[in-house]
Amino acid sequence: MVSSDSGPQLVRASDDDREQVIEALRLGSVEGRLSYETFLHRLDAALRTRGVAELRDLLSDLPPVPRRDGWLTRSVRWWSSLRLRARQAWRAPRLPVLTLPRGDRVFVIGRSPHCDLAVPDMTVSWRHAELRRADGEWLLTDLGSTNGTRVNGWLAGGGFVVRPGDHVAFGAASFRVAG
Repeated sequence: MVSSDSGPQLVRASDDDREQVIEALRLGSVEGRLSYETFLHRLDAALRTRGVAELRDLLSDLPPVPRRDGWLTRSVRWWSSLRLRARQAWRAPRLPVLTLPRGDRVFVIGRSPHCDLAVPDMTVSWRHAELRRADGEWLLTDLGSTNGTRVNGWLAGGGFVVRPGDHVAFGAASFRVAG
């Protein structure tokens, strides 16, 4: 048991503490206040350190980083990032919806008009894939198609669990799964 007069308690460094120190070291290197070798040495030390005091020691010989971003700068940065996210969302492809069926029967997906979901795309095989209920989840299985079946970019092959929000592709035809 450790007595209370055994010295200062070690305050563990959080990930946020480390990130702040690493950012200060990076700025010090960019602004020429640290050599590249010193930056690498201190970066390694920052990742290995356990306590806040050790992190503080890594910055002790650096002048404090001037605070440049006031409320106006932060507001402009926030607004710009919002515009960028909105523009990216607007340009993102709108995928047609593939609604998961009700019931427990097997649904066949393919180019054939006799399939439960007929996809009129030449990259889709006549009988491309099937969707079946297994253990309370929907399982998408490729039926040996020429161009493959993908779920979120992964080949479905012998079976892949699909959930609402997943992106599925049969050849070049893509869909977003809805519940």
